[in-house]
Amino acid sequence: MVTGWRRTTVVHIGPDYPADPGILGRAAELSRLEGLLGSVDGTGPQVLVLVGEPGAGKSTLVDWTAEQGRARGLRTLRVRGSEGEAGLGLSGVHQLLHPLLPGDALPAPQRAALDRAFGVPATPHEAALDQMSLCISVLALIDDAAARRPLLLLVDDVQWLDLGSVDVLGFLARRLEGKPVVLLLAAREEAVPARFDRDFPRVTVGPLSRTAAGLLLDAQPHPPRGRARTQILQQAAGNPLALIELPRALTRGRTGTGQDGGAALPLTARLENLFAADLPGLPEPTREALLLVAAAGTGHLADLLRAAPALDVVRALDPAERAGLVRIEDGQVLLRHPLVRSAVYQAASFAERRHAHLALAAALAGEPDRRAWHLAAAATDQDAEVADALAESAERARARGGYAAAASALERAAELTPEPTLRARRLLMAAQAAMYAGHPQWVSEISGRVGDLTEDARLRAEASLLGGWALGVTLRHEEALTLLLGVAEATATSAPKLALGALSTAATSVYNSGMPFHRAELRRIGALIDTADDPAGLAWSAAVIDPHRQRVRLLGLLKDALAVVSEDSLGDLTALDGAAWILDETEQAVRMLGRTLDVIRRAGSAGTNATITQTLALALFENGSWTAAQDAADEAFWMATEAGADNVTLGSCILQATLRALRGDHATAREQALEAVRGVDLRRSLSLQVRHRHALGMAAFVAGEHADAYEQLRATFTRDFRPAPVHYHASLYCLGDLAAAAVRAGRREDARSVVEAVEHSLEPDRSPRLAAVLHRAAALLSDTEDAEKHFAAALADSVTDCWPFEKALTQLDLGEWLRRRRRSAEARPHLSAALECFQRLDARPWADRTAAELRAAGAPVAATTSAAGELTAQERQIAELAAQGLTNRDIAARLYLSPRTVGYHLHKIFPKLGISARAQLRDALAQDPPQ
Repeated sequence: MVTGWRRTTVVHIGPDYPADPGILGRAAELSRLEGLLGSVDGTGPQVLVLVGEPGAGKSTLVDWTAEQGRARGLRTLRVRGSEGEAGLGLSGVHQLLHPLLPGDALPAPQRAALDRAFGVPATPHEAALDQMSLCISVLALIDDAAARRPLLLLVDDVQWLDLGSVDVLGFLARRLEGKPVVLLLAAREEAVPARFDRDFPRVTVGPLSRTAAGLLLDAQPHPPRGRARTQILQQAAGNPLALIELPRALTRGRTGTGQDGGAALPLTARLENLFAADLPGLPEPTREALLLVAAAGTGHLADLLRAAPALDVVRALDPAERAGLVRIEDGQVLLRHPLVRSAVYQAASFAERRHAHLALAAALAGEPDRRAWHLAAAATDQDAEVADALAESAERARARGGYAAAASALERAAELTPEPTLRARRLLMAAQAAMYAGHPQWVSEISGRVGDLTEDARLRAEASLLGGWALGVTLRHEEALTLLLGVAEATATSAPKLALGALSTAATSVYNSGMPFHRAELRRIGALIDTADDPAGLAWSAAVIDPHRQRVRLLGLLKDALAVVSEDSLGDLTALDGAAWILDETEQAVRMLGRTLDVIRRAGSAGTNATITQTLALALFENGSWTAAQDAADEAFWMATEAGADNVTLGSCILQATLRALRGDHATAREQALEAVRGVDLRRSLSLQVRHRHALGMAAFVAGEHADAYEQLRATFTRDFRPAPVHYHASLYCLGDLAAAAVRAGRREDARSVVEAVEHSLEPDRSPRLAAVLHRAAALLSDTEDAEKHFAAALADSVTDCWPFEKALTQLDLGEWLRRRRRSAEARPHLSAALECFQRLDARPWADRTAAELRAAGAPVAATTSAAGELTAQERQIAELAAQGLTNRDIAARLYLSPRTVGYHLHKIFPKLGISARAQLRDALAQDPPQ
């Protein structure tokens, strides 16, 4: 059973987030329940059986059905099975029918039968009430009540109903045809009573999808982050109750070291009752064998047989198999759910667990990695021999690319190491492995303990470097830079290689922070370090400090570094990828980022993966590969969310919102952009602040709210007498859109002051992309014929083909400008080129505007799609679901949108299809199949 797992608030919103999905991840089940309620008029199946494992959310669905039934005017009768009353004859059906008793309107024999069953006790001389009379009387009572008002019968936890009640309900369920009555039963999958096992439609309430599980976890009062989040998602395996209860247990601080080396996730009493309810009643040998299974972590039957030669393991497990806790097949012992393992392990005493681990260690002499872990789990104090074995195991895991396993092994090895300096080194190595595994919060936790163990300046500096990396990834840029710049300055002469590593790591937070002081510090400290041996770090730091000055020198540094960098040097590759992107070498950046991701995947290093994937998404977006950009942003989001890398989580959401806006879905774009940053102070991350403003500005522009669009885009520059970029790099690329919004909002003069201030602050050797953006802005804001000169300059360099959307915007602006001056023949080629680009990108608002301009310029615009083909991919999906009869709320739950957003889309869909009613959707879509 689980109730109350509807989504209320979510801190982080994913690329396909639901704004108001109701019950998370259960769109298909809700649709079937809607169908059951609709069958109260006898048009469909009137009985439905919900089945699922404990905690799957069956009770939540029963509650939802009750709410919907009451909203439809159905009289609702409910019963929930109880283990305590399973032996009381007819207790279940009495609870169900109690509101209808005594049934005064029934014929006397039937009323007497009900009295005998539920009221007046029989006298010693009366014959026993026969089952058929009772069943017929119950059917008459239901029939009489339904004649006055349709009935909804809800039966939860059927597996715990008494047998007499199950018999009556089975009789009733087969005789509902023609009556305004529907019956919903919910039971555990392995315990559906025989009378309902096969003859009625069944809906299996399975595990939640990865998306829904993550959103439900994030909706908890104290959502876990980083490694704890990943572990809960794995251990819960999509079980809603586990996703709710496990964070509560962690919040109470009930943690320990698990038998697999990770932090043991404790179970609340509620979970124990569900997943280990049968344990106390099992024989002692069965419990002993189950503990071996739980301690082993893997279900190899041969391991268990070797660990317990005196115990007939197969025979001992038979009661557990019959109870549904395990299944034995193909030499494996498979647990019903990961939480069964946790429940069994937690229910045992330490002495019992230690005995099991020692037995397994003895049986696994030929498998040193697993043996080391079992010895560690059995250890009662520090043990140098076991610590060494774990450290060796970590090295083997690292060689296989298993950085998370290596980090766990090294962290546990450090705990068992008696000598403080060696313990500090092992903790440092654990933090490094955790960084490569992609768990910044874990890195921060481990590295923070190093300083308490040693006075070694080098070890403490390396720990600070790792801690600084973790802080930067989690949006705490100021704290990160305090650590990293401090390490770089302190080791500039004594350990230049370490200093360069700290400086290169700091450069990422310097860029994201955007604060002038941090850039100045990066420049000052960089001058103290000999960078001759680190051309990649030099190129990256120099590009971050000022990407718009001395461009020829910066490109030279990038070229020199690329000539000498090793293809396996992940740090160098990452630095050069970032430098190429910042310097507007976009096509080169896409190629380089792809190669770097290949290296990362071969190395198994998830730590940089999310950051690199996010940078790739941005480069693909700028490069006009929007579908690939969306996929990359989605991948980056999930990796970052599981790792707790907030900087990437927010960045990918903002990029997704921008893409939605540019493709016309401005309502969802605005919702997503606002929700993504709720509770986040973007003043400490100016790069994200600017990108967030741009997303909101474009959503407002597409919605025709030009004054709001201008205010959002204007906020990417300061309000000083001489306006300056809020972020020294990201803000500049908003200038073209700022000018376009200014023209429509009547704010030309203010926008012109921004553009002129930027022009004066930049050197002539700006990138072709930035030059084109500035020329477009100047052209739009010009009151003279100089506009044509600026348009021509913006389009003159063929290099701008690298940024197709930005170029198409300029072509559209020029085409409009020429047409207004009655130069339609000259306008048409520019408009046609722009239209082709917008259609390829599915930038529908601009495609529609360009097509209208072309027609006004006298060019026929070929209909490239049918009526249904004019729908966006999301509009078509909504239209198809609505044509199937789903309500706006059903569609919202299935597509992770809000019902309001679905209604907005349908409002646009109807005129596109030339229809006026929902009932016409099916025919309209059938007449215009997708091309």
